[in-house]
Amino acid sequence: MTVTIYDVAREAGVSMATVSRVVNNNPNVKPQTRKKVFEAIERLGYRPNAVARGLASKKTTTVGVVIPDISNAIFAEVARGIEDIANMYHYNIILCNADKRKDKEIRVVNTLLEKQVDGLLFMGGTVTEEHLQAFKSANVPIVLCATTDEHGSMPSVDIDHESAAFDAVSALTGAGHRRIAMISGTLQDPSNGYARFQGYRRALEAAGIPYDESLVRVGNYRYESGVEAMKYFLELDERPTAVFAATDEMAIGAIHYIQDFGLRVPEDVSVISVDNTRMASMVRPQLSSVAQPMYDIGAVSMRLLTKLMKKERVDQLRVILPHELITRQSVAAAH
Repeated sequence: MTVTIYDVAREAGVSMATVSRVVNNNPNVKPQTRKKVFEAIERLGYRPNAVARGLASKKTTTVGVVIPDISNAIFAEVARGIEDIANMYHYNIILCNADKRKDKEIRVVNTLLEKQVDGLLFMGGTVTEEHLQAFKSANVPIVLCATTDEHGSMPSVDIDHESAAFDAVSALTGAGHRRIAMISGTLQDPSNGYARFQGYRRALEAAGIPYDESLVRVGNYRYESGVEAMKYFLELDERPTAVFAATDEMAIGAIHYIQDFGLRVPEDVSVISVDNTRMASMVRPQLSSVAQPMYDIGAVSMRLLTKLMKKERVDQLRVILPHELITRQSVAAAH
């Protein structure tokens, strides 16, 4: 049989209100009484009913997190930052994988809202009008994490993706490269895709290098699309001397194809990317990459959400965290 708060109160010889105060860490309970209640809880194996407590307080102390690809190391690091801050403020996490599919993202958001979460963190790609409609129907705070909406209407925490790409490509132009290819993410994605593409173009323009659309291939952020893009580039009559990939995973695919083709990185082709996942230092040569502070993005997003859920003062609803170029062995001077 289920042990209730009434059973604990009877066992400890106190009122149900006293048991409730003990369970909820209310300081207004004598140490001796608190000890009696905890002993009764242990003897009976009582577990507080979170659903009942949520109905009474109209709070579930639960936060929904929508993650686009649970197998991606980047999002795992963001989730770790979220979890650490959630634990600090005594929130539980419901983590949902959306497979980077818009229909599933919206379905998952609605499911989490039906579960009466107190707030929601959304990591995804393109934030469409359909997403915004789903968000507007929510009566709880929502923060975009490692992404932003096109109009900047939602609270968000991210980096400046255009600036990150600009810094990466500028490292190549600074090394004397002029024929620089790009393996892009989908250009419908405003951050990883389009913003990084814009950063690439801006860096070329700053270096006085004409844009050549034949040197851009759109990938899907995965290793295999990096391989396919590099295969295309090496079959051109005039090969690129350097490649900028929008993610580490695509960059590593490019490095491996260059090596399989019989060329060397960076002696024949330099490669650089954005993300700086653990894989960047595992590949040989080690990959130069612009680091996103993924743990911090998760932690700051969760902290912002806690403030919104508690209706505390928030000075900044759109937070841009700094990025950093990490130079390793995959870039050499042009010759």
